[in-house]
Amino acid sequence: MQRITYRVKVSAQGAKRRISYLLRPSKRLLNTKSNIVSSVTPIASNRFARTKKLAQISSIALLSLPAESLTTMNTSVPAYDNVMLENTLTIAAVPGDSTYFATDGFQHGFGFDLVRTYADELGVDINLKAYASEEAALKALRTGNADMALTTASTKLKSQLNLSSINVSCGYDSSLTKNGLHPKVSWTFSSSNDPLSRKASYFLCDSIKLQNTQKLAAFYNQNLLKDAYSQDHFQKTLTEKLPDYQSSFEEQARNYNHDWELLVAMGYQESHLDANAVSPTGVRGLMMLTNNTAKAMGVSDRVDPYQSIGGGARYLEQVKADFSDVPKTDRIWFALAGYNMGPNAVKRIQRELRAQGIDDKSWANVYAYLADNRASNSRYGQAMHYVSNIRSYLETIKTQTV
Repeated sequence: MQRITYRVKVSAQGAKRRISYLLRPSKRLLNTKSNIVSSVTPIASNRFARTKKLAQISSIALLSLPAESLTTMNTSVPAYDNVMLENTLTIAAVPGDSTYFATDGFQHGFGFDLVRTYADELGVDINLKAYASEEAALKALRTGNADMALTTASTKLKSQLNLSSINVSCGYDSSLTKNGLHPKVSWTFSSSNDPLSRKASYFLCDSIKLQNTQKLAAFYNQNLLKDAYSQDHFQKTLTEKLPDYQSSFEEQARNYNHDWELLVAMGYQESHLDANAVSPTGVRGLMMLTNNTAKAMGVSDRVDPYQSIGGGARYLEQVKADFSDVPKTDRIWFALAGYNMGPNAVKRIQRELRAQGIDDKSWANVYAYLADNRASNSRYGQAMHYVSNIRSYLETIKTQTV
């Protein structure tokens, strides 16, 4: 736990002089007007004067102590003050579907994205510390090794540790459960009175923020591969088809600085890894390239798996470059949306958000815009599902849960 030590330079000699001065009879008291003296007995007056002097002496004596002696009178620093002083919000978290995902350089997640938005509002950075269990994360908070905890811990456990928590859905648990997220994912603090906790409560329960939280929950929907048919199809495709193309995915990923499993997730979303796939609109091949995109990427044969994967990887690299000003944690979602609907379409959305004073480099905000306007533009709904599905496939591939 952080402590503050106050250092005051007062010499012992100076303190003695002040004490001697204060112990002298007070001329002001001797010359007090009679109508005031009559209301206070001499004994009471002397007692009051002596008490006042002793209080002053005690203060001076305290100030004359060496700075090191004052450490015995430490004062706890509120977590909020520490966060603002260090310019960093330290989070104790347990990996999970509802908290955060961090594998091979990919760091994202429903709870994590909410924390990032809160940190942005505070104007501080994030330091995320991973713990293997809920209890370990909460104890790290309890001992001052974190400013807050991101967990799905039970109310009982948090009560046993005398901690205060806020449900990120602010009581609207159904908005989480319908998306396959844990209904009790929460932020936990050492004290409900700490400004960090109070501000978090206002942040999460604000009506507009609450709506955006529900939209973010939709992006992190965990139901995509929950039914038996989807699981079987996904597993069968990876088992039977991926071995034929894995070396191509790995090589083209190296060529264009991508994670090869991300390209696999894109390939499954595009064609279910079918090199001969053709859509009614004329896109074809494993990565379902349009004729114009294929030509621009130097692909002469769209049904050739190696060329198709290379064309998709090359185009994704270009789109990522279009969003180089977006923080790395969100850049891949921007790039995937741009890959699906065109980078200029995404940039138009960004301009509209900026005009409204909204952070246009936050995927949560872009996704919320897509959700709010999909009724008037079908491409928005397609982009939402496209990016969310690839995220889900990627996490499943990396965690090998099917």
